Amino acid sequence: MTHARTPATGWRELIAKDDWWAIWIGLGLVAAAIVLFEFHSSLKWIAVAPQKWSTLADLGAQLGANAPRYLALFLLWSVLFGLATAALGIRIAHFLPAFLILFVLAGLIYLLGLWDQASRYNLEPPLVALLLGLIVSNATRLPAWFESALRVEFYVKTGIVLLGAGLPFVLIAWAGPVAMLQAAIVSLVTFGTIFFVALKLGLDKRLAATLGAGGAVCGVSGAIAVAGAVGAKKEHAPIAITLVILWAIVMIFVLPLLAKALGLATGVAGAWIGTSEFADAAGFAAAQTYSGYAGHDGIAGTPEAALQAFTLMKVIGRDVWIGVWALVLSIVAVTRWEKIDGPQQRAGAGEIWRRFPKFVLGFLLASAAVSLLAGGDSYDQYKKALTPEVVAPLQALRTWAFTLCFLSIGLTTRLRDLAAAGARPFYAFSAGVAINVVLGYMLSTLVFGDFWQKLGSP
Repeated sequence: MTHARTPATGWRELIAKDDWWAIWIGLGLVAAAIVLFEFHSSLKWIAVAPQKWSTLADLGAQLGANAPRYLALFLLWSVLFGLATAALGIRIAHFLPAFLILFVLAGLIYLLGLWDQASRYNLEPPLVALLLGLIVSNATRLPAWFESALRVEFYVKTGIVLLGAGLPFVLIAWAGPVAMLQAAIVSLVTFGTIFFVALKLGLDKRLAATLGAGGAVCGVSGAIAVAGAVGAKKEHAPIAITLVILWAIVMIFVLPLLAKALGLATGVAGAWIGTSEFADAAGFAAAQTYSGYAGHDGIAGTPEAALQAFTLMKVIGRDVWIGVWALVLSIVAVTRWEKIDGPQQRAGAGEIWRRFPKFVLGFLLASAAVSLLAGGDSYDQYKKALTPEVVAPLQALRTWAFTLCFLSIGLTTRLRDLAAAGARPFYAFSAGVAINVVLGYMLSTLVFGDFWQKLGSP
């Protein structure tokens, strides 16, 4: 599906990696929203989102009235994602028809989530998208050309950049220290648990480090980064990735339903999910699912609080440490492990930057741009002026990006492939899962519970 490509270096990296394309697309949309706002206009027309409906007649009327807007939105995403995927080496002739199918499916799932009975049957869009994808991908073999549109990481990174527009800098500055402290505690404990259990089970120390990073830092990206940093064997990263995906999918369903049963406020639940999930895409699916419970069955807090708390915990709290973990573990491998296992490549001075998840920069820049636009406005002025004209349209586009991501997760996950990781790595990683979930709950509800509760207050 891709042409042969040489590794991107220097300035070429800016158009040859999905991290950077997510930044260009996300910030481009944020900039467009701000410019239009300054000229007393908005992205609202093209950032179409389904509205609540109760009967098929209501749904039909809504679709008929908004058909041109849905077509325009499809064309917008096709141009933006099409340019990016072409630059990444994917054939545009394969991507566009596949993306059309994916967009239609995402639209149907989005519509289903706005049915007035959806919450009664737990038909939250992230769960429906994931389940549908899992059923299709495990019941049949998808054609190779269709897989060109299943860009899980690309869609979620674009959504994260757009999410920055809904998180003013003042909120990040206020919540950041707590999120970093909570993330540091749980990451160190989770990594230590997985690493030492893996060693006790007789696993190679480099596999143990790769498993620990996958559970403690940044899921798939953490496992890949650390595997390369410590000189792991070629099969180590796939084993860790398999276990990350397996438990991430399980947690998409378990964490929201468990938090709902416990009656947690949206901010508290979002923090717990951010502490205990293993992958950004899966975590956003779980957090967005819980946001749909706000105001139902006694669940306190706003829908956005679940996503905000998750982002502060996972993206700000855990993901930004990926480069540091890779650097530290590479130094450990060089200075401590090479005496037994032979020479390793010495860690370079630019390791942190190479491993740093660049899309986080886009998230922070989007937050800064909207914060500057708000200037000295009060919170009430911000909600009255900027939210409906700037933030809400970007939130709608973000939801589209996330729904595309959730579908892609399911459509690229084959359950039979998850059985190849082996028993001992599974036991080691699962020990970390147990510690992670319990410790994350305690930190989110008991230690920092009041803080996250306030985040979720209307």
